[in-house]
This record gives sequence, C-alpha cells and structure tokens, in this order.
Amino acid sequence: MKRRDFIKVTGIGVAGAASIAAPAIAQSMPEIKWRMPTSWPKSLDTLYGGAEMMARVVGEATDNKFQIQTFAGGEIVPGLQVLDAVQNGTVEIGHTASYYYFGKDPTFTFGSSVPFGPNMRVNQAWYMLGGGKEILNEFYKKYNVMSLLAGNTGCQMGGWFRKELTSVDDFKGLKFRIGGFAGRVLQKMGAVPQQIAGGDIYPALEKGTIDGAEWVGPYDDEKLGFYKVAPHYYYPGWWEGGPMLLSFVNLDKWNALPKYYQSILEQAGHYANNWMMAKYDQSNPQALRRLLANGTKLHAFSPPIMEASLKAAKELHSEVAAGNADFKKVYESLTTFSNNSYQWFQVAEVGYDNFMARHSQS
Repeated sequence: MKRRDFIKVTGIGVAGAASIAAPAIAQSMPEIKWRMPTSWPKSLDTLYGGAEMMARVVGEATDNKFQIQTFAGGEIVPGLQVLDAVQNGTVEIGHTASYYYFGKDPTFTFGSSVPFGPNMRVNQAWYMLGGGKEILNEFYKKYNVMSLLAGNTGCQMGGWFRKELTSVDDFKGLKFRIGGFAGRVLQKMGAVPQQIAGGDIYPALEKGTIDGAEWVGPYDDEKLGFYKVAPHYYYPGWWEGGPMLLSFVNLDKWNALPKYYQSILEQAGHYANNWMMAKYDQSNPQALRRLLANGTKLHAFSPPIMEASLKAAKELHSEVAAGNADFKKVYESLTTFSNNSYQWFQVAEVGYDNFMARHSQS
C-alpha cells in the first residue's frame, strides 16, 4: 500500500485534506523512529499482527519517514508493563489491553471491556462517536498517555476448564487465569483469579497451577494449545463482549508529532482495528471446527451461572463507582450509550441474526 492509496482508503483525504494542502504533503517530512512494545507473543498473528499492521501502514503512508518498530511481549518490556513503559517515556507507543492495568485504577477496564459491557459495535461506536475517546483520554492524561483505537476481538469465549462446571458452586476455590477487572467479579463468586501473560498460560494450565484459563477465542486459543490440557470450552466470555485494544502514546511524544503524522497514526490504528475484526470473523469459525474435531467439549455457561455472574458484576460496579469518581463518570457514559444502542439492536439486528443463525444449520 502506497501513501496515496492509504490516504484514499483510510479517509485521510477527507478527514485531513481540508487542513493539509497538497503542497504541504509533498514537503519534506521529518524522520522519526519509534518503538512499540506489545502485550502479545508473535505467534498470535492477529493480536500482534494488528500492531504490525498499524506500524506498517504508518511507514508506507510516510515513505518510511515515520517508522515504528514492534516488539513482542517480553522482548524489551514485559507484556503486562507496556503502559508503564509508555508513561515514563522508555518507549513512545505501546499496543496493549487497557484493562491489564486495572490495579492502578479500575477505570482502566473501560478502555477494553467492562464485565457485561457492550458488544464490539456498540463499544466502538461509544469510543468513536459517543464521547468515549474524550472521556477516556481525559482519564489517561493523568498517566501521561493518550489512546488510539487499534483493535477489537469481538465477543470472546468463556475459557478452558480442566473439569466441567455444573453449578455456581464450582467457582469456589477455582484458580482461573483471567485478564483485568473481571477477576474481581469472579472473586465475588469464590474464584481465585490469576493475571498471567499470554505466553505463560499454557505451562500453568498444564502443570495444574491453575484450573482454567480464558484468552480470546478459537483462533488464538488453538494456537496456544489450551485444548490439549483443558478439554471443556465455555461460552460466552461475558467479561469481554466486545473488547477494544488500544495504542497508548506518550503524551509528550504525541504533542511533539507534526499534525500530519498524528492524523496518519490515528488512521493507521483504525485500519488495523478493521483488519483485526475481519481477521477474527474469518478465522474463528474454521478454528472452532478444528478444535471440536480434536475432542474439545463445547459448553454454554448455564443460565444460573450467567445470572449469578451478572449479579456479582453489578454489585462490584456499584461498589467501585461509589468510591471512584473517574470510574463512575465513565461507567455512566458507557452504560447510557449501551442501553440506548441495545434498544435499537433488539429491533432488527438481534432478530435477523437469530433467524440467520438458526437457518445456517440447514
């Protein structure tokens, strides 16, 4: 993809052309080199591939004057410390999931997905057009970073378990790998959440250090091999109905970028975001068929488990909001937007999807 093609595809020609005249684009651009650590192993070619795609598009759109080098989790920064490296200026930009940092402040969960939050489309609409980007970046400013949309996995799976779950009581004492704020919901149900980076999950599951683990969905989970040591595969991942992935950018580095580069970087994130969503939609169905053929036992979380999880999530959200003004502000914004959106979704989208899903079996 050449720079002129990228401008046409992403809409920079529309979004930025009014303020960037053709002669200005043709002027000499400064040479800038950034480093982008990620939270992902290279084997996950959709998550890590999204970061690579974003970096590649930036380079091609600037005739390689603006170069971003990507790194897998652990290469230069531990997978769960990407935000810290961007915040303190060790690197300029990072590709990660915001909810990994909920230990700093529970408000970080909203940059990815809050338990029983909206689906992919609603979450993205809130971020792009519902005030989400502005309200999140206002919060992120406290950590000397700002966010750019850079991916979405779609609704995730509920994870892999060594033993079948027959009731809510089965969560008591269950050592379960889960990323982000959702672990606190499971704590309310008696589970013992473990936050472990992607590349370290399989050994923990194999050794029995943990009883179960969630990651993303069939395509990525198959690559990580969880089905070999935990045969029971549950859905849906109610903690990640439509989780966004973000690129955090050091605020000082962002402000120092030429406006043209800022626009390209933001649009490259959108390009990577659209690519990632399409990639998962293309890859997950085939991967699920392979997993089932290899002996995976597919289960839906029972209605009692789903209802108990929802009750615990709502209790936790209310408790945190009562003592955290940032959390309360973002939660109210997202919830209002989501409730309004679902009133529309149930009119046409849900009815049509349910009809087509039933008939896809015929």
